[in-house]
Amino acid sequence: MANYKNYMLFDKLPHTWCAGCGHGIILQAIADALAMQELDKHDIALVSGIGCFGRVDDYLDINCMHVTHGRALAAATGVALANPDLHVLVTMGDGDGTTIGGNHLIHCARRNINLTVIIANNYNYGQTGGQYSGTTPEGSITSTSIYGHVEPGFDICKLAEAAGAPFVARSTPYNPVQIRNLIKQGMQTKGFALIEILDTCPTHYGRLNKFGDAGHMLEKVHHMTVPVEKAAKMTEEELEGKFVTGVLVNRQREDYYTRYQQIIDRLATGQRS
Repeated sequence: MANYKNYMLFDKLPHTWCAGCGHGIILQAIADALAMQELDKHDIALVSGIGCFGRVDDYLDINCMHVTHGRALAAATGVALANPDLHVLVTMGDGDGTTIGGNHLIHCARRNINLTVIIANNYNYGQTGGQYSGTTPEGSITSTSIYGHVEPGFDICKLAEAAGAPFVARSTPYNPVQIRNLIKQGMQTKGFALIEILDTCPTHYGRLNKFGDAGHMLEKVHHMTVPVEKAAKMTEEELEGKFVTGVLVNRQREDYYTRYQQIIDRLATGQRS
């Protein structure tokens, strides 16, 4: 039986992330999700972007591609369409995946490319000094909003849902078992699957906003979440300032490759319409 260790490069450890960062928890959850499905390493491809969470590919013993800032989804689209038999994962942060690369996110969801996208959202550009991103909450302190951020941050999951993603989910590093289960579900979805992890950045975002040490920050994130089953019974007022976790969207929609292949097959038989 496969074990998460089968998909890890232990000679690359210890990792380079800051103490208390949630990325290591997500890394093991990814490896766990692969082990749960007992996937052949050669049938998996991971594309990562620039940023702290983009370093995930350093520690996984699978096919990996590290690309330019904000372009992980564009590269992953090419990989998925060139070889539809691959399980293609994409790992990005909020800066890389939704700020610099936000347009690719929208259109990958709209096209329904067969990708499993894992976004570690820690509300800032952690690798380059803690600047604000497109998800940074209004009023938050970052290195580029030292008097309070004046822009409202957007909801990644609602953005993906509105763009047409058939599978959308959210979790936190407080619950690694849920993370691995959601990644597994996402990988088993035919089409675009997005899993947002509300991550912790004690070095920049947590320190500047006085959230305490890494443990306190993890607890704070956990207390801001509500399971989707409980949220269904709560009012909008009760959900104010909370984040719903679990599977938020799960619907069937034909993926891009399947639809495109249908056109190719039709033309091959001489049919035009």
